[in-house]
Amino acid sequence: MELDILVFAAHPDDAELSCSGTLALHLAQGNKVGIVDLTQGELGTRGNAEIRRQEAEKASQILGLHLRENLKFADGFFCNDKEHQLAIIRKIREYKPKIVLTNAITDRHPDHARAAELVRDACFLAGLRKIETGQQAHRPDLVYHFIQDRYIQPTFVVDITEFWEIKKQAILAYSTQFNATDNSEPQTYISTPEFFAFIEARAKEFGHQIGAIYGEGFTTSRMIGVNSLWHLR
Repeated sequence: MELDILVFAAHPDDAELSCSGTLALHLAQGNKVGIVDLTQGELGTRGNAEIRRQEAEKASQILGLHLRENLKFADGFFCNDKEHQLAIIRKIREYKPKIVLTNAITDRHPDHARAAELVRDACFLAGLRKIETGQQAHRPDLVYHFIQDRYIQPTFVVDITEFWEIKKQAILAYSTQFNATDNSEPQTYISTPEFFAFIEARAKEFGHQIGAIYGEGFTTSRMIGVNSLWHLR
């Protein structure tokens, strides 16, 4: 299956928190969209790898994704080396996405920035035909980084107002992680209602900057070009 948009996210729930409104928007427009999680989030304080897998499956159904996979890299310990790059290169060449979305270039969790660099490098290398994987070389046209916990000035913002409720439900599919009511495990930075309020406030802040109610911000390491002023708002 060839995809229009492929997300590489360090942990299950990274994509839902950061770009699921954008994914829902493009799915509604008929685009083929998938997520490849790099780790199972097994080091998280709450839940475990199997529970996180079930939550990711539920969130995927809410969004209507065309596929979701997990590379099972070691949570907290994967690195930007040949082994990990090749695993991502194989997925890029398998699904041939036009656009890749991935983690924030810097963030509170060190896995996020590390994933950003790993995926960026793999996207370039995937276009080199002399790297042999038994597949045709393919380089995505565009690589964008979503914004996560730490504020980063976005290069552009996507209006997700019509898809906020879908984003909200996709996030809350991770019931062990967000707005958690099970007190048998410790509360964490992200499990309290205050964290979800922050996610909504961030979406409103980005939306406000473009004259919308809710928005999601992205950055890019290369200049963005348009072929018409009508593509700007």
